[in-house]
Amino acid sequence: MSLIDWFVMFATLGGIISYGWWRGRRNRTTDEYLLAGRNMPWYAMALSIMATQASAVTFISTTGQAYVDGMRFVQFYFGLPLAMVILSFTAVPIFHRAKVYTAYEYLEQRFDSKTRSLVSAIFLIQRGLAVGIALYAPAVVLSVLLNWSDQWTTVLMGLVVITYTVAGGIQAITWADFQQMIIMMCGLCLAFFMAIHLMPADVGFTEALRIAGAAGRLNPVTFHFSWADRYNIFSGLLGGMFLALAYFGCDQSQVQRYLTGSSIGQSRLSLLFNAIAKVPMQCFILLTGAMVFVFFTFVQPPMVFHPANLKKIEATQEFGPLTKQYDSAFAERREAAQALVKIESPETKERYKVANLKFEATRKDAAKLVDKTTGEKGFNDTNYIFLTFVTRYLPIGIIGIVLAVILGAAMSTISAEINSLATVSVIDVYKRHVRQHATDEHYLLVSRIATAFWGLWAMVTAQQAKNMGSLVEAVNILGSLFYGGLLGVFVLAVFFKRVGGTAAFIGVLVGEAAIFTSNYLKLTSFLWFNVIGCLVVILTALIVTAIGSKAGPRPTRDT
Repeated sequence: MSLIDWFVMFATLGGIISYGWWRGRRNRTTDEYLLAGRNMPWYAMALSIMATQASAVTFISTTGQAYVDGMRFVQFYFGLPLAMVILSFTAVPIFHRAKVYTAYEYLEQRFDSKTRSLVSAIFLIQRGLAVGIALYAPAVVLSVLLNWSDQWTTVLMGLVVITYTVAGGIQAITWADFQQMIIMMCGLCLAFFMAIHLMPADVGFTEALRIAGAAGRLNPVTFHFSWADRYNIFSGLLGGMFLALAYFGCDQSQVQRYLTGSSIGQSRLSLLFNAIAKVPMQCFILLTGAMVFVFFTFVQPPMVFHPANLKKIEATQEFGPLTKQYDSAFAERREAAQALVKIESPETKERYKVANLKFEATRKDAAKLVDKTTGEKGFNDTNYIFLTFVTRYLPIGIIGIVLAVILGAAMSTISAEINSLATVSVIDVYKRHVRQHATDEHYLLVSRIATAFWGLWAMVTAQQAKNMGSLVEAVNILGSLFYGGLLGVFVLAVFFKRVGGTAAFIGVLVGEAAIFTSNYLKLTSFLWFNVIGCLVVILTALIVTAIGSKAGPRPTRDT
């Protein structure tokens, strides 16, 4: 990277962080630190919610996902608009009227303390594991750029995030997210434009779409139903809706965003904005990945996108023959693509499709060679594809902007997650079970300490994300192992007034057991875990309630 790119990247990041820090400089109470005094406008909450989702994982991994598997991942978000509408008229007014810091406080108001404690623990486990993945994604960026070990880059990023989040609280996070989201979209548009601009002169956007379509990369909707298929319109609409309901209605990292709203109406607007904007944004990100795929159809990509592992296999005896095979397959695919650009016909499409499959087969052989050389299994370089395009082919200055977008997105996500983890730790654990009647200054201090602790925890667990393949899939699979249970108990709380705390508690335990059993036995794809868990929680709680009712009327809340 040039000095100009370094300057642009650090100036952009510094400006965003300084602005957010300045906006959150007056945190004198726990309410201001954790909920921004409940006075945030809808547009700041809306972009903060979107920025929290649009993490570095989104930019690094979603573009790579489109490169290797096409755009069908967008179906994952098809249920999100429906979920946003539902939550706008259920969760938002309930949480606002309850005057809670966390979603799990409401469960004690509705059920009892053991149910609140169980669900709080589930959140801390799930989000505590996921925050490491969110931190590792930007570590990938810096390790590629600086040729540092990912351990050191993880420590560097972690310390920056801890310092920023401990000092600024949620108000600093939200306003930094607001600025970051605007710059994110500008950077993404630049990357998309450059991917098309850098293609051969006779390849425009229309021709690029033709090539991407022939390679199976333009497949946003899949109507074939399969329980094992992760991404089709059925799993997206139903499973995706349940996942979005759980994520935005039960996960404190998102609930806390709209709890900062000045009114129910402002919080509703923030969710409805995401209902309208989220799917088009993800579609555009995936389309950018598809355009990068077309770019690398004409410009030969590295055999392995991970630079360190590429160097390792270069020293093997198998590398020479594999390189000749790779070069030949690339030349054949490029010639087939050029023929398709000139004349679109069934013959040229089939020729290109066959050539692309042959080229991808050599990439798989290279991945197997990495496994053999390193001794590790399941090598996956999806997360390095977009970074390779950015750092090698974008013009000076634009590289710095795009990398600032990726790193800034990571910082906004990580800061939001450790802030929500700290909130639950302090409000649902420390204040509820350890020290109930301390001063507000004490709880503010403990909140800062908890924020620092979860930041350090993220640094420790980040290394476990190294071999998880596509990070965007890994974080959603992890969430789906827990979200069904969380969603089920909140559905009980809102819609099943006869169900008491003990029935809800048992329902959550059985629901989580059903999810982990489904995962262990490989019964369905991960999106269906959210449906299974939710339904099992509800059914179990209703059965327990029915059994208990034989002994007399069941109270709404256990005493």
